[in-house]
Amino acid sequence: MSQPNPQEQPDDRVRPNETTVPLLPCTSAEEMLAFWRALGFTVTYEQRKPYVYLAFRWSGFELHYGPAPRGLDPAAENTGSCLVLVDSVAPYHATFSEAMRRTYGKVLSRGLPRITRYRPGASRFSIVDPSGNTVIFIRRDEPADLDYGGAKELTGLARVLDNARILRDFKRDDRAALRALNSGMRRHGEAAPPVAQAVALACLIELSDALDEPERVTEWGERLRSLRLTPAEQDRVRQAVAAPDSLDPWLSEPR
Repeated sequence: MSQPNPQEQPDDRVRPNETTVPLLPCTSAEEMLAFWRALGFTVTYEQRKPYVYLAFRWSGFELHYGPAPRGLDPAAENTGSCLVLVDSVAPYHATFSEAMRRTYGKVLSRGLPRITRYRPGASRFSIVDPSGNTVIFIRRDEPADLDYGGAKELTGLARVLDNARILRDFKRDDRAALRALNSGMRRHGEAAPPVAQAVALACLIELSDALDEPERVTEWGERLRSLRLTPAEQDRVRQAVAAPDSLDPWLSEPR
C-alpha cells in the first residue's frame, strides 16, 4: 500500500473546497453560443472584444472558452478536452439528445458539433463542440483497467467483441473497431455461438453507418437475418447498439 506524500497534504490554511473549471479554445463565438444554448446551457459571461471569453453553466458544472491559437483547425479535433464525472451517464445523454432533436430536428452524430452514441450500460459518452473540443461524461465507478486487445479471460469472438468495445467507447476509434470486428468474424465467426455472431454483425452495421460506409451493410444484415435467435437473444443483440431500430430490417421476425 502506498504511503501518502507529505507534500501532497494541504496546508492547514487551505480549505479543501476547490472548483476546477476547464478553459477550452474557441474558434467561433457565434457557433459556440448557439450550440451550448441549444443544449440548455446558460451563458454566464460573454465577451467578444478585445478577445473572446465565454462562460457556460449547466446543472453543477461550467465550461469556459478563450481565444484559439492561430491556425487551429477544428476538424482535426485535437484542440482540447475535459472530463465530467457523474453518477449515471444515461440521463445526461438522453437530455442532450432530446435538446438536439428540438433544435436541429435530429441527434447530431456526425461532423461538428456532435454527440457520440450511447449503448445501454455504457460508462461514457462524448460531446464534441463546434471548435473540436471533446467533453467526456464518465460514470464515477467506471473500471480503471482496460485490456486493449480484449479481456484475457475471454477467447475467440467474445474477446474480439470486448476489444471492439474498448476501441469504440474508450479510444473513440470507430474504424479500428470495425477492422477488429471484421477480422474477428473471419477468424472466429463460424465457431462462435449464433448470438455472439449476431452481436458482432449488429455492431458492424452500426459502425458502418457511423463511418458513412454502407457498402457491406446489406451483406452483414442478411447474415444477421439468417441466424436462428430466440426473442431473448434478439433483445441482447438490440442492446449491443445505440439505435436498435436500425436493426429492424434484419431482426423484425422472432425466431
